[in-house]
Parts: sequence; C-alpha cells; structure tokens
Amino acid sequence: MAKPTIDEIANAMFDMVSQYDGKKNLKAGDLTKAMIAQYGEGNCTKDECKQAIRILMDSGRCVYSYFGGSFISLPKTEGSAPQ
Repeated sequence: MAKPTIDEIANAMFDMVSQYDGKKNLKAGDLTKAMIAQYGEGNCTKDECKQAIRILMDSGRCVYSYFGGSFISLPKTEGSAPQ
C-alpha cells in the first residue's frame, strides 16, 4: 500500500468519527491505532496522525468533547441554530 498523505489520514479519521458518532466515543489514541492498523506501521506514524487530528480540529470538522475524558467527535448544533 502506498504511503498516505496527511489529508488522506485526516479524511479516514473523519470517516471513522462519523461512523461511530453517537455510538462510541473515540479518543485520539484510538484513531491513531486504527490508522496505523489500516495503513501499516511503515506508512503511517503517530506524528502524522497528530498532524491529521490537528487538521480536523483547525478546520472545524471535528471537536474535542469532554465526558470523563477527552474524546474526538463531530461538532453538535443547538436546536435553535439555523441550518
């Protein structure tokens, strides 16, 4: 498998967070382990996963949630917020 770019790792992480939204709280370490398992240790490093998480946070696609620990989740919208 070819070495993924940071954006490809970020997109794969976003897909995983979207898939588990409301079902399971994913920590940054969970996402990192999943990406290393998906792409292989030689193709995906912890540092690249940190960069991908930073991209997700900076773009607003994901946010940190705190509920007995720090989790990565999709941003929630308020009931009265315009769509």
